Amino acid sequence: MRIAWFIVLLALAGCSTPPASQPAPESGAAPTPLIACPETRPELCTMQYAPACAELVAGGQREYASSCNACADVAVAGYREGPCPK
Repeated sequence: MRIAWFIVLLALAGCSTPPASQPAPESGAAPTPLIACPETRPELCTMQYAPACAELVAGGQREYASSCNACADVAVAGYREGPCPK
C-alpha cells in the first residue's frame, strides 16, 4: 500500500505545470529576478527540459536543464528562468 501512494505522489509531482518562461531582457532592461533555492534541496527531479541559469555560491553561472536540477546542486544559490546569456 505504501508503494502505491509513493507512485501516486511521484506521478502528481511530475504533473505540475512549470512557470511560464520570460523573454530575454532587452539591452538596458532589468534582468529577471534571482529565485533562491529552498533550504531543503530536491532529491528527485522530473526529466523536463526548461533551462535555468544558476548563480553559483562561489560566483559565476552555470546552465542546468531545469530549476529542479539546478537547486539539487548544493553549489547553487539561486537561478533565473531561461538559458544563461552567451
